[in-house]
Formats: sequence, C-alpha cells, structure tokens
Amino acid sequence: MQQVRQINRSGAPPGGRRRARRRGRRAGAVAAVVLVGLLGSACGLQAPGEGGDGTVPHSGQQAEASQIEKAERAAEQAGPAGSLAAYVERVKRNQKARAVAAQKWGLAKTPLPAPQPPASKPFITTRKGFEVEGGASLPPVFTTVPVKEKVVFLTIDDGVEKDPDFLRMMDELQIPYSAFLSDYVIDDDYGYFKRMRDQGAALHNHTLNHRYMPGLSYDAQEQEICGQQEKLEKLYGKRPPLFRPPYGNYNGDTLRAAQSCGVKAVPLWAAEAFPDHMEWREWDRDLHPGDIILTHFRGADDWKGSMTDMVRQVMKVVTDKGYAVARLEDYV
Repeated sequence: MQQVRQINRSGAPPGGRRRARRRGRRAGAVAAVVLVGLLGSACGLQAPGEGGDGTVPHSGQQAEASQIEKAERAAEQAGPAGSLAAYVERVKRNQKARAVAAQKWGLAKTPLPAPQPPASKPFITTRKGFEVEGGASLPPVFTTVPVKEKVVFLTIDDGVEKDPDFLRMMDELQIPYSAFLSDYVIDDDYGYFKRMRDQGAALHNHTLNHRYMPGLSYDAQEQEICGQQEKLEKLYGKRPPLFRPPYGNYNGDTLRAAQSCGVKAVPLWAAEAFPDHMEWREWDRDLHPGDIILTHFRGADDWKGSMTDMVRQVMKVVTDKGYAVARLEDYV
C-alpha cells in the first residue's frame, strides 16, 4: 500500500590581483555596513512629504528621486561593491514609497525590506517525516527554506476571491507573494490573475479541480496536475516549477506525476494567516527564518474580514517579529 502524507494545514599581475581583491573587500565591507544600517532603520524611514500629515511629494522630492536613480546607475557601473551600493539606494527609495502606502492601507508599521536575493539558491531537501517511499529523486516537500536571514515567504492558494483592492494594496506596498491556483475557481476571471502576474507575482499549480490527491489513481493525479500545468502555461506564458497539493495531502504518485510535467519542488507551509489570527505548525507557535506562510483567496463570505484585512494582520505579525517578506522564487 502506498504511503500517504497527510499535511492538513576578473589580467592583472598576482600582486595587483591581491591588492584589487583587498580594495574590493574593503569597498564591499563599507557598502555592507551601510546596508545593515539601512535595514536596521528601515521601519523609521519617513515617506516623501509624509511628515505625519499625509501630504504628497513635491518637485524637490521628485528631483531627489531623480538624483537617487542617477546614483544607482553610477554605482552599478563600479563593480560588485557598486552593485551593493546601488541596491542600498533602491531599498532606501522603495522604503519611502512603502511608508506612504503603509499609511494609506492602515498598516501599523512599514514592512521591512528583504535582503538581496542569494547568488545561489539554497539546496532544499524533503522535510524529515514528509518522505514517501522511493522519494529521494522526487521533488522535495518542505515547509521552510534553509536560510539564516530573517525572511519569510507569503503564498496564497486557490483563487476564489478576486479582490481588486488586494492587487492595488500588494502592488503599492511592494510585498512579494506566490499564488497557487486551481482552475475551477479562477476560470470565471482569468484576467484578474494576469494582472497579478503583470504586477510581479508568480503563478503556480494547485491542480485543476482541488481534489484529494491520494484518493486518485496515478493517471487521474497526472491529469489534475499536468492539466493545470498546460492550462497555466497557455494562459500566462510559463509552466510553473512549483506545485502544492490540495489540503497538503500527497503520496508517491502525486510527486511522480508532478515531476513528469516539470514540477521541481513542492512547498507546503509552516504557518497559516487569517484576517484575525495566525495558526502555527511548529510547537513554539512562532516564525523562523525561511518559513512559508499559507493563506487563501477569501473574503467576508468565508472569513471575519477581507483579503486586505488579512494582509494587515499577517504583516503586523511578520514585521513585529523583525521579519521581511521575500520572493519565494529567488530562493527555490
């Protein structure tokens, strides 16, 4: 009987090269110190023209933004240390815009900026206790990405609720997230998710019809998963590399079927967000570096609040605990 996983929830001389490396390290260290200082104080950055009264940017602030852009371009031409400095400038500018958006959308604090994505993605394996027989060569199943930085990842399932305010809020706040979509609930408005994709969200596979995977034959599971792969590729121009089984339930056939049509990894979740509370998988009921947060496309018919209420709740928890939301696809 097949095992089932139930988861409910750079031509210089040698001496010249050494001196160049030392200079590069010193420049990089200086930029890194600047970056650390910026990240540590990002929550207190004042928005352009904010001054506590919500006024809009004036021409002097627009000129400042133009100068920052010029500084970024010049820094990027100065090599690795310059690239880091350019990243610092982008973070500074983005945080000012985020502070304005946070006030507009009623967030208690401005979301913290995520660090630069890693040069190489971390090596991910299946979480202990989540294995299936013969699964060593199959896509890994995990709830947390192995990182040291205080980042978490926001993922949203199904596609029932199509709240235009949610799209505006996430775009203005610049909060990255990944959507795992089921065709049977997105087929009444494919355009909503195209707008979501165009704003930078990644769209992934949550099957055609959200059925309980271990209860299906291999062929039926393949149709559910690979059919949705084909549908999402046709609709949105890309075959998703990530898949989440409905309810978090899977067996060996689920992973084999997913692998057969291009799935590379199966992220589950370590915490779940609602408009009025969080639910936790781990015993300490807390966030950890690399945790994946699950929520759903839901509204007042199913929740005690809206999707924008959910964002306010989850961002309060995440920010209060000193975490930033990063883009899952930069790490997986």
